[in-house]
Amino acid sequence: MQDLPHHYSASAASTPEGEITLASQGLASLASAAPVEFGGPGNRWSPETLLVAAVADCFTLSFRAVAAASKLAWTSLDVSATGTLDKVEKATRFTQIDVRAVLSVPAGVDAARAQRLLERAEQICLISNSLVCPRHLEASVAVSAS
Repeated sequence: MQDLPHHYSASAASTPEGEITLASQGLASLASAAPVEFGGPGNRWSPETLLVAAVADCFTLSFRAVAAASKLAWTSLDVSATGTLDKVEKATRFTQIDVRAVLSVPAGVDAARAQRLLERAEQICLISNSLVCPRHLEASVAVSAS
């Protein structure tokens, strides 16, 4: 890892109507639009879905790092995240992020240890740690049959 602080840049280009083009140097552009709930078409990534996806992605990358450092053998991790948007004190904001993680490990792996590592990944996820809303992790470990 490079020394901190890190800096990340992105841009958004738009006309008065239609989709927004998100870009960052060296990456493919991404089309964005308002979600259906805000009158958008519903067929593009929105700021809301991007934020929730960032939580799921960061949790996954955090788990990979924790598992590698702990030498945990695992076969797959499926993560889904749901964000709740509501009005609080006249401001619309995310009020909760729920992350559901299902980890599959080979036979012989200590499921309780794997569970603790999932919880550790949630604790160190820098995207989740940057949010002010409460978050909740529902994690489970499935051990493959021998």
